[in-house]
Amino acid sequence: MEFSVLADSYEKLEATRGRLEMMAILSELFKKAKPDEIDRIIYLSQGVVAPPFEGIEVGLGEKLVEEAISVATGYSKRRVEEVYRKTGDLGNTAEELLSSKQQMSLFSQPLSVQKVFDNFMKLAKTGGAGSQESKIKGLVELLNNSTPKEARYITRFPVGKLRLGVGDPTILDALSAYKAGDKSLREELERAYNLCSDLGLVARTLFVDGIEAIRKFRIKVFNPVRPALAERLPSAEEIIEKIGTCAVERKYDGLRLQLHKQNEKVEIFSRRLERMTPMFPEIVAGVRKQVGAKEAILEGEALAYNETGGEYYPFQLTMQRKRKYGVKEKAEEYPLKLFAFDVLYADGEDYTQRPYHERRKRLEKLIGTGSVIKLSDMIVTGNPKKLEEFFEESIEKGMEGIIAKDLNAEYVAGARKFAWIKLKRSYKGELADRVDLVVIGYFLGKGAREKFKFGGLLCAVYDEKEDMFKSIAKIGSGFSEEQMKQFEEMLGKIKVDHKLARVDSEIKPNFWVDLKYVVAVAADEITRSPTHTAGKGKDESGYALRFPRMMELREDKSPEEATTVQEIIEMYKMQKRIQLEEV
Repeated sequence: MEFSVLADSYEKLEATRGRLEMMAILSELFKKAKPDEIDRIIYLSQGVVAPPFEGIEVGLGEKLVEEAISVATGYSKRRVEEVYRKTGDLGNTAEELLSSKQQMSLFSQPLSVQKVFDNFMKLAKTGGAGSQESKIKGLVELLNNSTPKEARYITRFPVGKLRLGVGDPTILDALSAYKAGDKSLREELERAYNLCSDLGLVARTLFVDGIEAIRKFRIKVFNPVRPALAERLPSAEEIIEKIGTCAVERKYDGLRLQLHKQNEKVEIFSRRLERMTPMFPEIVAGVRKQVGAKEAILEGEALAYNETGGEYYPFQLTMQRKRKYGVKEKAEEYPLKLFAFDVLYADGEDYTQRPYHERRKRLEKLIGTGSVIKLSDMIVTGNPKKLEEFFEESIEKGMEGIIAKDLNAEYVAGARKFAWIKLKRSYKGELADRVDLVVIGYFLGKGAREKFKFGGLLCAVYDEKEDMFKSIAKIGSGFSEEQMKQFEEMLGKIKVDHKLARVDSEIKPNFWVDLKYVVAVAADEITRSPTHTAGKGKDESGYALRFPRMMELREDKSPEEATTVQEIIEMYKMQKRIQLEEV
């Protein structure tokens, strides 16, 4: 496929605001693709050259891309910077400059998708002395052979700003529409994606071997499984009423990690499916020593541990272990303990389809003696009083609360089901429980904050059914001066000139932004709102947070892992029940 076909589709996607229209555009694009190139098309459309868990990034900053545009167009760096300041987008900058001074040779071959992908992959794998110059040269080669429209997307790619507004659910719908003409295959395709976290692999399998191969998809070591998620209930009584006798585990306030082992090779992935192996050498050593299987995939929660005081540090200190540099020093300062709570695979057996009680037994046999990996504390009970006592004990020990697990439920990868139910102290009164919101825009500072180019956030929750982010809160409090400077810098880099297709908001901020950051937010309560779109129906108001306060940046969560509209509705119902009980 010529890259111009992809660029034409990207241009249509960029101009489209409706998700169904996006699905149709992608479906038509897929019909033009060959089986040996569909995975490349998927990756490029996701803005990557490989699945995130492989950790392969192009690694070109804005300044280097500006230099490449200068070399390719013949304009000075100053001129490139001037146009960039005007357009606010490097892709539009490259397009404008190439349009006014076209560099393509009349004898040059049209760029292919394969050529563009191969060049980006080469850039991503280029390292060491002179690597910056080599990367600039590789990008210049693509720009010299591209049309202005192609240059728009080629230039945006290495800085991670394609701005298509397309999420993975829309791509899955489009793959289904390509094969079946509608969304009927979406669930089966999503199951395969949840097991391998590689959308390119899913697409290639569908194109080459058909839907039957998708149905036979199996879990594989070193392909992280998308994590199961928990629902919420406000009391021990309601949990027991919902799932009966259940396993009850402490809810640790740490980093959720997925551990993969094959003989002596160990890989560690975050809940966002990022490869984090080099960051946690003590856990790698612990897996090699304590996990009694040749091949295994486990899940656990890692917490920083105070060896002297015998205490677990709070989440903020645990997060300091997530770093590329100074790993050894931080490992000595904040050593990690990992509480294993599930097994997904062991020595050829896929345990995701086994009931929880079987998975727990296998996990208990799998973990050998050692100081790094421990089993999560757990009881089995059908008695609300005992569950409540275990909950209170967990709170006293500094935990977030508990997770109750249906003893007979399978591991539901990538989905939020009542197989797991979380109970946190804050459900038992006002909405002190934090919710995780996606930043969709920001406001300029006013009054005392006028000196900052940041005054507050516009945030949204995730609507899983529609694959949309719907507004729920304007947040203007909870920021220190340092945080305001941080948000000004962070959000300034990802601001866009229009509302993204996956965003539903009637409130207009000073600047819209790409969907990248998740923040933890506390509030007094959930209220009904005529202006916010979360949960808003044809004749119904939406939901909003009363007195929302920014607590912290959740770098460990992706936008799709934010609190959902359905969770907000359920929390609102819980809040109403509690208020009635207190009257």
